[in-house]
Amino acid sequence: MITVRFTPAPLVAYIVCILSCAASALEKRDLTITAPEGKTVTLRVEVARTEAERSRGFMGRKRIPDGTGMIFIFERDERLRFWMKDTPVPLSIAYIDSAGAVREIYDMTPFSLAPVTSAVSVRYALEVPQGWFARAGIRVGAQIAAVF
Repeated sequence: MITVRFTPAPLVAYIVCILSCAASALEKRDLTITAPEGKTVTLRVEVARTEAERSRGFMGRKRIPDGTGMIFIFERDERLRFWMKDTPVPLSIAYIDSAGAVREIYDMTPFSLAPVTSAVSVRYALEVPQGWFARAGIRVGAQIAAVF
């Protein structure tokens, strides 16, 4: 008789691989952001359009390179609320209105369940490695130039 022992480690590794591959399968686009003083910066973003893509976000990602991010697209303007459940990397989030104006920017803490809520109704949320907006000179009033 042959006895097969099941250990969950290979299964967990397989699931992590599948989720990582699925996350990287998101559409990627270059997003141009213009600071209030006119300086432009290009950011390579993954586009999260569906509820499933938005719910997954950067969860489980251990590294998010500077110059990259994820834009979350919603069907209508609303007050958005994000949290960092299962997200090990510190992020900054910008809430952007339907005209493309950056209305708010917040830093978010890894693994935090505390919601980071927009004060006004917005259409988009843009997550980047924490501090990237400041390093790139992007602040409230900046404008994104993209049609989603």
